Amino acid sequence: MATVKKDNRLTSSQSFSCVGFAGLFSKSATSPLEVVKIKSQVGTFHCKKGLGQTFLLVYRNEGLKGFWKGNLVSCLRLFPYTAVHLTTYRKIVHHHMDEVGFISQARAIAAGGLAGVAAALVTYPLEVAETRLIVQNCREPSYVGVVHTLAKIQSTEGAFPFSLGCYVIYTNVDKVWQEPPFRFSPLQNFINGCLAAGVAQTLSYPFETVKRKMQAQSSRLPHYGGVDVHFGGMTDCFVQVVKNKGVLSLWSGLTANTIKIVPYFGLLFACFELCKQVCLYHNGYIVSPLSYAPAPGVDQSLRPAELQEVKRYMKNRSFGAAGQSTIGNRW
Repeated sequence: MATVKKDNRLTSSQSFSCVGFAGLFSKSATSPLEVVKIKSQVGTFHCKKGLGQTFLLVYRNEGLKGFWKGNLVSCLRLFPYTAVHLTTYRKIVHHHMDEVGFISQARAIAAGGLAGVAAALVTYPLEVAETRLIVQNCREPSYVGVVHTLAKIQSTEGAFPFSLGCYVIYTNVDKVWQEPPFRFSPLQNFINGCLAAGVAQTLSYPFETVKRKMQAQSSRLPHYGGVDVHFGGMTDCFVQVVKNKGVLSLWSGLTANTIKIVPYFGLLFACFELCKQVCLYHNGYIVSPLSYAPAPGVDQSLRPAELQEVKRYMKNRSFGAAGQSTIGNRW
């Protein structure tokens, strides 16, 4: 059995802000590796001579700003993706919880996967726009900005619920440490994120490669978007890639992806936990924003509004008692 508990010590806006800030920070920090990974998956001329040469060619042809192409749309996609993912996940989980708040491991994993699929479908156009902006040369652009990119794209296809595999691993990683997740240190959260993301992404990588090729291919772009094979659909894309480039080409860019995905998810989870600690400290539950040590005398089961109400009550009572004492002394 698995217990799915929401931390009621945070407000809804604080939870969403923690997730949003952690995502923006980790995406922006690893954007150069994302650019190299996608160029390798698509098969553009940049990626013909390995990871180091790809970085060098991107810098020579597009400058430093070339490493942050598509980062804005990627960050914009983060908020609706997170909102849909969390909302869908919570609704599915709450629907299958028993009366004491428990849900089976299988149903929790299925909920995570379905939530990832729903979020990916809703935000898929923005992901396509991100791919097109990254693949093109920003000094000779075919697309200018997010709105212009979306307006020019007519049809795309291809998706895979990577979040399902990541969720399966992350929800079971507590067995490695043999202690409950709420006791994990920031370093443990960093390692957990790296492990879950690295394994899940490697297993699902062939689908990711095909998806990126399908997103990038367009008759409106020079050389059909720079894709190294031409195809008529998802199955044909798999066949053409294996036939022309070999099976291992389905993992093109895996090195850049591993280098990127490990710090990305590590930073994501670690940054989220740090933001959460800051919020909990602000709400009065812990003694420091750098430690989960609970504040003495604070009921951790109270919601933020309830805790503030208790504090106001205790403050007013103390003030009243002090006032009565002063008056009594005067008399």
